[in-house]
Amino acid sequence: MATVINMPRLSDTMEEGVVAKWLVKKGDTISEGDILAEIETDKATMEFESFYEGVLLHIGIEEGETAPVDQLLAIIGEEGEDISGLLNGSSAPQTETPKEEKVEESTSSSAAATTIPEGVEVITMPRLSDTMEEGTVATWLKKVGDTVEEGDILAEIETDKATMEFESFYNGTLLYIGIEEGQTAKVDVLLAIIGPAGTDVSGLKDGVPAASTSAPKEAVVKEEKVEATPVSSGSESSTGGRIFASPLAKKIAEDKGIDLSQVKGTGENGRIVKKDVETFTPAAAVSTPASSKETTSAPAIQTYIPAGEESFEEVKNSQMRKAIARSLSASKFTAPHYYLTIEANMKNAMASRKIINALPDTKVSFNDMVVKACAMALTKHPQVNTQWTDTAMKYAKHIAIGVAVAVPDGLVVPVLPFTDQMSLTQIGANVRELAGKARNKKLTPQEMSGSTFTVSNLGMFGIQEFTSIINQPNSAILSVGAIVQKPVVEDGQIVVGNTMKVTLACDHRTVDGATGAQFLQTLKDYLENPVTMLA
Repeated sequence: MATVINMPRLSDTMEEGVVAKWLVKKGDTISEGDILAEIETDKATMEFESFYEGVLLHIGIEEGETAPVDQLLAIIGEEGEDISGLLNGSSAPQTETPKEEKVEESTSSSAAATTIPEGVEVITMPRLSDTMEEGTVATWLKKVGDTVEEGDILAEIETDKATMEFESFYNGTLLYIGIEEGQTAKVDVLLAIIGPAGTDVSGLKDGVPAASTSAPKEAVVKEEKVEATPVSSGSESSTGGRIFASPLAKKIAEDKGIDLSQVKGTGENGRIVKKDVETFTPAAAVSTPASSKETTSAPAIQTYIPAGEESFEEVKNSQMRKAIARSLSASKFTAPHYYLTIEANMKNAMASRKIINALPDTKVSFNDMVVKACAMALTKHPQVNTQWTDTAMKYAKHIAIGVAVAVPDGLVVPVLPFTDQMSLTQIGANVRELAGKARNKKLTPQEMSGSTFTVSNLGMFGIQEFTSIINQPNSAILSVGAIVQKPVVEDGQIVVGNTMKVTLACDHRTVDGATGAQFLQTLKDYLENPVTMLA
């Protein structure tokens, strides 16, 4: 009998997975224990083995595809077995019919919508700034029935940042005004309609078909980001009088280095519009002899105009990055964080580490010493080794410290169970082994779960002090900075010393300020006197 295999939940926080690679293909004979595929979870890429024997009859999720937990992954059964009933019972086919019906309804609805007459352009409230959500029509410079040319200013629109001139990108007659002076409307609401004189646009006043307005709207928004300028801005002629020009004309003139005082405007009231600048040639300009003052003046400095194109590259979020975003957001926005910082003198720690590492086959890092000190401090301050729930506070009777490790896709936290029972050398060996597995995506879910406290160290990158987000359900996380050389006071004398700052982020629901401070004081004592950790 055929067996359905669904996308497995390979970690406690996994919501969906990506099939990184299939190691078998349809028609292959499968034995119990064979690796079927490599699946990328929110924490690592893991091998997924079969618990059944038979022939691979169907693959439901192809390589590179993402699917939620419990979606049909594969079907294993006897060769030639009919699995059509299982396929028909999967979630995908059930949702295909409603989806098609929905598309048909949408299509028929669009077909039934009012079409825009030929030559008519629908103009919506433009987005004139990156944060603009709505705009107010301050002044209409055209009225219904007026002839409009490309480049003419239609209205002055007040945004969240300034009052801007909004010009037309079309030629025709202003047939309809949708937002009166003083009225406020959301971006993309019908602002005006331009088209041939006498065109009936009554069918467009109550609503614009979405499919037919997308192109004009897109063009307006794109242009306005560059061309809209504050109403107060204007050019001055060489004689001191104001030159009236559209924002687009000013932009083109600036790019081409054209003096607008030499350009004759053909727009309303002599306003210089786009076509005036584009058709202007310097040869047509009237040259005047230079005065003696101009001859002796310093040469003009050419205005720098940046060149280039703004661009973005979109990279699909990995499962690990999605999981990090979910968990850290949940922690930051639910747990009331507060932070305590203390500075430890690392003179004795540096001397002790040097002696320990001189022993054969022994290697201990400063981070290992911090982890050991945290484990011992937690035994004296169990309140820090707690977890918050809505009904009770859970005191962990064991100590399991998670050590944050950076990997190419993000961050993982391998855990050292019963850390307080480990020696410094055992901590060092375990951390190196787990960190290596983390970078190779070979950590198991068990090796990343069950922490009661977390240590994050950025000292190796030269970071002297920082704060971390609590790794829930922990109540605290320690941020470890770099050891820096600085003046310190010893026995009343200023000498060169080596200090290290550590910052404790605490969940105020479980750890009060005094409790966190006492924990840090104990931690400092262990770090400044490492011999006490060997007792």
